[in-house]
Amino acid sequence: MGVPDQLAERMSMAEQHEYLRARFSRRTMIRGGAVTLGAVTGGAFVPGAVAQAATPTRTFASAATVDGSLVAPFGRHLAYGADARTEMTISWQVPVAVKKPFVRIGAHPWDLSRKIEAEVRTLYTPAGVGASGDHTQYYVHAKLSHLKPGRTYYYGVGHQGFDPADAHLAGTLGTFTTAPAHKKPFTFTAFGDQGVSYHGLANDSLILGQNPAFHLHAGDIAYADPAGQGKSADTGFDSRVWDQFLAQTESVAKSVPWMVSYGNHDMEAWYSPNGYGGEEARFTLPDNGPDKKNLPGVYSFVHGNTAIISLDPNDVSFEIPANLGISGGTQTKWFEAQLKKYRAAKDIDFIVVFFHHCAYCTSTAHASEGGVRQEWVPLFEKYTVDLVINGHNHQYERTDVIKGDKVVKKLPIGETAYPETEGVVYVTAGAAGRSLYAFTAPDSYEGHLNEVDSVASFINTKDGKVNETVAWSRVRYLNYSFLRVDVEPAPRGHYAKLKVSGIAETGDRIDHFTVARKAK
Repeated sequence: MGVPDQLAERMSMAEQHEYLRARFSRRTMIRGGAVTLGAVTGGAFVPGAVAQAATPTRTFASAATVDGSLVAPFGRHLAYGADARTEMTISWQVPVAVKKPFVRIGAHPWDLSRKIEAEVRTLYTPAGVGASGDHTQYYVHAKLSHLKPGRTYYYGVGHQGFDPADAHLAGTLGTFTTAPAHKKPFTFTAFGDQGVSYHGLANDSLILGQNPAFHLHAGDIAYADPAGQGKSADTGFDSRVWDQFLAQTESVAKSVPWMVSYGNHDMEAWYSPNGYGGEEARFTLPDNGPDKKNLPGVYSFVHGNTAIISLDPNDVSFEIPANLGISGGTQTKWFEAQLKKYRAAKDIDFIVVFFHHCAYCTSTAHASEGGVRQEWVPLFEKYTVDLVINGHNHQYERTDVIKGDKVVKKLPIGETAYPETEGVVYVTAGAAGRSLYAFTAPDSYEGHLNEVDSVASFINTKDGKVNETVAWSRVRYLNYSFLRVDVEPAPRGHYAKLKVSGIAETGDRIDHFTVARKAK
């Protein structure tokens, strides 16, 4: 990204950002004269963490020179608001600046009378910051509120000259469904580490067939930064990869809320001190986290009887420390407060936590993250978290029931875990599309069991890698896959269930187990 190797090696993300701003802001002013902020019709995007840095953009042609009827939106993706029952954000992209973007919604495709103004966030990347020449991207967002719970809505996105209510544009309409007001059965899906590839596209197709209420993407989303080391020296960085990713994902994300968490490949130093300025331009996530300036990917929402919490492990990662300690401990304090609140809530049975780096994994690439074990595993166990979903390691791996770093109960395929009295189950679902990693032990999955008593692995600590031999690796599958979770509520005093399945890109089931908890 333009920081010399010898400097990037010892710089934090914020230091790299400051270096790039100083270098490329000077170059822009010397080369092109005036540097303007927000010189694009429809507005400019300057996230809170970037405001003082003054994103350098050049003056562009007025949108008045573009015929809006010739510009079609693409890359639609949805996200819940903090209240998944009544709030939804519709996001999309346009290839050039447009005038007056908007969303139309209604209860029927022939009734899109409600029109909501949208916000344009422009993202400028100069030549030299990565692999491409100067370019600007235009991301559009419309926040919807006061929706009705459990209701399906039709919507269309447009701008001056392109109105989805026109009959000839009816094929551009999409739908979404808000979360229900009460406990109901539902399905959600999850994975991490997708990127742009045939395998990513295949997984999206299979996920759409599961008819999920929402999808969790546990970090390393598009891989515009292919290095992922929290260092800006890699010249392969190309922010346009995000546009390919959003186009690939649209088949699912235009109708299924695509809820992301941020990984190491999602830190991009040019845009903001925390590395997340680009993501803030592309995604609008629930705004109920502890620190939107530094940790925009930390939030929670509730769907039916299940609370979902997204964390940012870059804040606690010893392996890749570019953002280590960025929250000053506020993330962990907020996390515990959320766990305490949800455990006390009378209508919430399950708590699912998803984030990127693995607490427990035996991959030969990254294995386990000691910062996660140190900061968050004690809280998982204290508040009996029902399921932890990770990415980072490009494979499928599922643990036994763990407490205190030890197996408290073996969990063979098809069996049931009871977190209230036993411990926590961890799933690594990082085989969504990027190249696969490796295990030291043989694959062992449904229909192909090859169980071993122990597996050689390691954990990343503040002092480096430490070897460990573990007994908790129950299921291992080294091919492309994703996670499906069927949530089954129950009357009070009876067991509600999470029925968890690992699904291969072939459509075959590679794992299944149940998490059961007495319903409130």
